[in-house]
Amino acid sequence: MRKFRLGLATMATAAVAAFGPAALPSPAAAKDIVINMAAPDWLPTRFMQEEFNNSYKAKSGNNVKLVIDFIPWPSFYQRVAASLSSGEKKYQMLVTDSQWLGDFAEGGHYLKLNKLIEADPELKAMLDDMHQVAKDDYSSYPYKTQNYYGFPQFPDDIITYYRKDLFCNPTECANFRKQFNKFLPCYYHEWEDVDWDEWESIGKFFTRKKGDKLGDGIADDDFYGIAFQAGKGYDFSTMQINGLIWEWGGDIWDETQTKPALGIVNSDIAVKAFQRYLDLLKFAPPVAKTGQMDIFVIQDLFMQGKVAAIMDWVGLAKPVIDPKLSKVADKAGFAIGPGKRLPDGSISRWANIGGQPFVLTTWNSDEVVHEALEIVKWWLSTPVQVNFVKHGGQSGMLSVMGDPEYATWAPYNRAYLDSYKWQKDVWHIPEFFPLLTEQQEQFDKAITGQISAKQALDTVATFQDKLLREAGRIK
Repeated sequence: MRKFRLGLATMATAAVAAFGPAALPSPAAAKDIVINMAAPDWLPTRFMQEEFNNSYKAKSGNNVKLVIDFIPWPSFYQRVAASLSSGEKKYQMLVTDSQWLGDFAEGGHYLKLNKLIEADPELKAMLDDMHQVAKDDYSSYPYKTQNYYGFPQFPDDIITYYRKDLFCNPTECANFRKQFNKFLPCYYHEWEDVDWDEWESIGKFFTRKKGDKLGDGIADDDFYGIAFQAGKGYDFSTMQINGLIWEWGGDIWDETQTKPALGIVNSDIAVKAFQRYLDLLKFAPPVAKTGQMDIFVIQDLFMQGKVAAIMDWVGLAKPVIDPKLSKVADKAGFAIGPGKRLPDGSISRWANIGGQPFVLTTWNSDEVVHEALEIVKWWLSTPVQVNFVKHGGQSGMLSVMGDPEYATWAPYNRAYLDSYKWQKDVWHIPEFFPLLTEQQEQFDKAITGQISAKQALDTVATFQDKLLREAGRIK
């Protein structure tokens, strides 16, 4: 026993010599520190909580607890905004949508991290290791500057989900070829050549009535060809429509330039792109015309076996391959999304980025800031990131994304990697929420058939131009 005690004393002395006294506080010196974090309620944040509970140990020796307040997506912004504006100082960290950065940074709620990053070689190395898209879209305000506020909690982009049993069915392939003189895409490389014209053909081809032949069986209910975001709530329609506008060569107002909104938001090109989006809705399930076809609705439609192909966030893909949740778990395939065919034959696949960074709030003590940043380092460490990706998440770290095995860790990972370079982002400025709310309102009116694509974009452009000029965003 005495020899064992001497061994412990020797190890403790060596540890103090190596790391300093602060690394091994006595039990009496260890503090209980709670980090409260607001986050949307879905797989990437649920996994983070579980992983933290199972494996995290603070290097400081303090008893650090991460408590995530899981908030449903539809009310996420309103709940967080109410908390921050109330002055209650409830949260030490937040998972934030990238478009909130300007609003809450200028509001004094989000902590600018530049000095902390420069003083910490580990954080600096992690920033250098971030994919440039993640650095621009998840961390910077103003957009694409070197003013940093966050690190990626979960990167996300839109990919194609499709029914392999239908798209690889010999009879369906032969019929599609006969009807459209095109190949029905079955394998990943075939999806790489799918543009919006073929996406429309797919939608038309797979729209079937109850009792019609479908694959090797019969449709047991009305069946639909395609589905994608067409939801009035939060930012759902905007996330899909922005991508088409960029692919057609149009633009939304860009805070890094001095463009007006009038003539840009409602340009002829933008109207054509939006009209193309609206035309495709005729091949989607009827819920599309109600303005309620959001990301969770299309995920459920696909899992229930009611649609042939959808475009949705990769962050929602894991439940699709779970046989306990999905009727098509063994039939689901994944690919890069369709795009606009350019004159040289290439395809433009610009899309609005998804995913979220996490940020620190400004009212924390130095000790809490230190412990919060230690959680950031833990989350972005290679072993944790790899484990996250293998359990349905994604990484924005080049050292992880560049792993030759990355695409094999989940069937949807290759599509995520191939899509990531095509990502742009919506406004980061403080006025983003009224801009988004008006845009969602007008898009929804066009989706539900109340106004035309041009009327919607004219109204959006007029509203945005006035608001941005009053805010001094347009010089």
